[in-house]
Amino acid sequence: MRQPKSFEEGMQRLQELLNVLQDDATPLAQSVKVYAEAANLISYCKQTLDNAKLQIEEIDAQLAEKAGDNA
Repeated sequence: MRQPKSFEEGMQRLQELLNVLQDDATPLAQSVKVYAEAANLISYCKQTLDNAKLQIEEIDAQLAEKAGDNA
């Protein structure tokens, strides 16, 4: 599996995989492979969200520090 270029691409691929998993015609062996890919994408997306959260927390801390300097 290749790494997605963006969070949005990863989420789009996850939706595609979910559709495959929900299809009753998907053979079990393929479902297991799709599940493994989905698990890796979930991990990637979670890490991407965690990184964004850290960036937002840093921005908020900087803004709070500036607001404190102006008080």
